[in-house]
Amino acid sequence: MIRIVDVLVSLVGLALLSPVLLIFMVLVWAQDRKSPLYFAPRVSKGGGQFTMVKLRSMVVNADSSGVNSTSAGDARITPLGKIIRKFKLDELTQLWNVLVGEMSLVGPRPQVQSDVDLYTDEEREMLTVSPGITDFASIVFSDEGDILAGSQNPDLDYNRKIRPWKSRLALVYVRHRSARLQLKLVYLTAVAILKKPRALASVANELERLGTDAMVVQVARRQSPVPEYPPPGASEVVDSLASPC
Repeated sequence: MIRIVDVLVSLVGLALLSPVLLIFMVLVWAQDRKSPLYFAPRVSKGGGQFTMVKLRSMVVNADSSGVNSTSAGDARITPLGKIIRKFKLDELTQLWNVLVGEMSLVGPRPQVQSDVDLYTDEEREMLTVSPGITDFASIVFSDEGDILAGSQNPDLDYNRKIRPWKSRLALVYVRHRSARLQLKLVYLTAVAILKKPRALASVANELERLGTDAMVVQVARRQSPVPEYPPPGASEVVDSLASPC
């Protein structure tokens, strides 16, 4: 049933949104006469590789910096890219990945290999399902760039503050995935663009319904600063980006 929803929604979404995407593709191309699409290698279900399609929001060759996490003030983001990111237009092109079966509408966000190499054994459970365009964590941490703003080491701060909670939220979906939850998260993702407090309240209610740990629910409400915490399956907060033994 989940795959049927993926195909139907991605087909309709691509048909309805193609005019908007085409307009922004032209605008991105007009900035520097370079491809408006960014083809990003990501880890797929089972640990393989696939190419994720994104509407480009950064300068060309932005990934050559070696920094995977992006703060709100990242100089690699173009002025047009800020608009693209605000309205999640860079994610809409991934409906193509959903249509061809490389991604799902809902699932853990696909990561680069270097980030997956840092996973604990418990986090590797996220690789048992297809990566998705959105999930609980995508709604809760849609302002990830703002959380990392001003960081001297955004990759390390991401692993100390955001990864622990994103992974826990992703695992909640992995362990309770259903067509009903899939459709609800797609709906709440749309709501979050215009009314994030309302979406966060609904996410917290859904997490409580699923019996999620109270601390994870509290973080999901985003009513206080995001605390540093160990990733799932670890006992200590990340202090370096070396792969676990």
